[in-house]
Amino acid sequence: MAAAVLLVIVLAAASSGAMFKPGEWYETLRKPSWTPPKWAFPVVWTILYVMIGYAGWLVWTNGGWSLPMALWALQMVTNALWSYFFFGIRRMDIALVDVAVLWLSVALFIVTAWSLVPLASLLFVPYLAWVTAAAALNYSVRRLNPDA
Repeated sequence: MAAAVLLVIVLAAASSGAMFKPGEWYETLRKPSWTPPKWAFPVVWTILYVMIGYAGWLVWTNGGWSLPMALWALQMVTNALWSYFFFGIRRMDIALVDVAVLWLSVALFIVTAWSLVPLASLLFVPYLAWVTAAAALNYSVRRLNPDA
């Protein structure tokens, strides 16, 4: 049952990216030269969401409601909200605050889950790297497009 609930949560968060797509507005923005190609986003996010879901399941089955599980839930909420803020309402400033909270919740999950399930922490390391890149991209696009 827990696996099914976690799967629904992960799918709900992932669907925010499908609901709030980059679109024409994003295409017209100036972006840094190191922006990943469009095809990379769905590929990377698919892999990450599988890892996020599995890590959540590992923590839940080994610790139930715990600090790592609360951080897992927080990162799911902030993850889902980022697309809404950035693409939905086009507020790169709010999205930047959101991605900072996301980064912090992912990092704290890694630290707090380690003593419970080290594998869950390790599964979040690539996620933290991707969120770091996403935060830098969010910041750079905002800086390059101050009036957008």
